[in-house]
Amino acid sequence: MKLDKDQQDALLQIAWQSLRHGLQYGRPLEPSLDALPDTLAEPAACFVTLHKDGILRGCIGSMEASEPLAKAVAWAAFSAGFRDPRFPSLTQEEMDKLTLEISILSPMQDMPVSSEQDLLSTLRPGIDGLLLEEHWRHAVYLPSVWQQLPAPLDFVRQLKLKGGWPANYWSEDMRAKRFQSETIS
Repeated sequence: MKLDKDQQDALLQIAWQSLRHGLQYGRPLEPSLDALPDTLAEPAACFVTLHKDGILRGCIGSMEASEPLAKAVAWAAFSAGFRDPRFPSLTQEEMDKLTLEISILSPMQDMPVSSEQDLLSTLRPGIDGLLLEEHWRHAVYLPSVWQQLPAPLDFVRQLKLKGGWPANYWSEDMRAKRFQSETIS
């Protein structure tokens, strides 16, 4: 999904409004789709990432395109600010120190891999986001994480740690999916 500048600005405005709405009412903004371009009413998967003074402050989203993009962004922004279990709820005092990034995800692509080495040889650094899953456990890194973890082995092993697996773990039940994202900030 390619968005023009006005559509990107509208999504950023929705995300910020949802954070302010959350501070005031304790729930996400419900954007009216009637006043938005059709593209923003199309289902899309997205994540919203918050940084405070350049440090991660929250990141929540959805891997599936089940909601209109505008509603998905409003929900993800609110959730990143108030429901990310790694952080306390956002406060009014933090708002001026925040930066916000919206990642709109492409559809997931199965990666038929049988080992970590197989995964490393097909993963595209700087391009692919990665979802690892096994039974009920899963973990995801957006493509932007390559900025902090540029080595594929580090990227994959840190993702496994995030998901609760040992860094060197692999099993025949492990599944990998890749995706790309358009980032708006």
